[in-house]
Amino acid sequence: MSDATPILMPQLGNTMEEGTIVKWLVKEGDRVKAGDILFEVETDKATIEVEAEQEGRIARIVVGDGGTIEVKQPVAFLGEGEVATPAPENAGEAGYEGLKETRASLAETPPPPAPRTQEAEGRVKASPAARKAAEVLGVALDRVGRGSGPDGRILREDVEAFAASVARTSPPPAPSPSRLRRDEEGVRTPMSKMRRAIARNLAVSKQTIPHWYTRVTVDVEAMLAYYRREKALYPCSLNDVIVEACGRVIMEMPMFRSQADGDEIVEFPGVNIGLAVGMDEGLVVPVVRNVDGMNLKGIAAESRRVIENARQGKLEGVGEGVFTISNLGMFGVEEFAAIINPPEASILAVGAVREAVVVKDGAIKAGKVCTMTLCADHRLIDGVAAAKFVGRLKE
Repeated sequence: MSDATPILMPQLGNTMEEGTIVKWLVKEGDRVKAGDILFEVETDKATIEVEAEQEGRIARIVVGDGGTIEVKQPVAFLGEGEVATPAPENAGEAGYEGLKETRASLAETPPPPAPRTQEAEGRVKASPAARKAAEVLGVALDRVGRGSGPDGRILREDVEAFAASVARTSPPPAPSPSRLRRDEEGVRTPMSKMRRAIARNLAVSKQTIPHWYTRVTVDVEAMLAYYRREKALYPCSLNDVIVEACGRVIMEMPMFRSQADGDEIVEFPGVNIGLAVGMDEGLVVPVVRNVDGMNLKGIAAESRRVIENARQGKLEGVGEGVFTISNLGMFGVEEFAAIINPPEASILAVGAVREAVVVKDGAIKAGKVCTMTLCADHRLIDGVAAAKFVGRLKE
């Protein structure tokens, strides 16, 4: 037997604990080179394509379509001929703490049995993560019905959705003097994977990063004139203009493309800007790479592309951003403070363009302004640096 080189489940974000392989795009025996797409993995927030990091032959796939495994565990092996491949450890064992609390809210009498999804040997077809979730929640897999995975395979989300439906349709418990009346209580449903990831990420951010804020209100008449002139030539948005401006300032000020890593500071050579995108399930942050090397037309096209992909579940640039922009102006929000997206060191919160009275050259006139709030990691960015940033951005 020849030596094997493992292909690991990547950690696509600092809160990712496990991933589910949606589909392999190669098969055993195929030769791949660095950069080839190997498989699609479903994370807490999106479905992401995973590339090969080196050239070789796919000797064995150990986690198939629909399988769930912890990050940094092998999903396949590269090698020539027959290879020795150790079994993956802890497949599908991570992230079940929240389900244990949900179990108490399930009813004793479940709905009628649904059609079973059976494997050849008679077992219900389910991923390891789904089996673990069913064990924690006390759900019988043969009552879940056909799953959303390949060939009807039951995934963890199917088990959670079934458990939630049981909880919603169960009769309320008998009231007791020590409890509030039923009409005064809330309805309990488990958080989605995305919402749990957001909760963990933002809690870590506020607990470990010393946030502080610098706010500036900008006369945007010149920006609007520039935007209207360019929009007549090609599709773009005001947010694209702000991305372009931020890219220029970040290239001038290296601390805004830096991150704290223990007792070291890591400075990145280029500007990758994350765009906070709100969806029904929660917030995602696709990344526009190499903003410093693009003009407004290029930024606008790339922003549209990554945002559309994110809304379709294809999240790009996870963990590659150095700065994030969160814009609530389209909702009429005048100003707000955002939470830093770790491990980045800053985020810009952009409010609505609004009419206001402005003073220019000693004269009072009607104008349009926009309030922007920079939130910075005080471990890296001090007051003077933040003041210079918002001042230069205003210019």
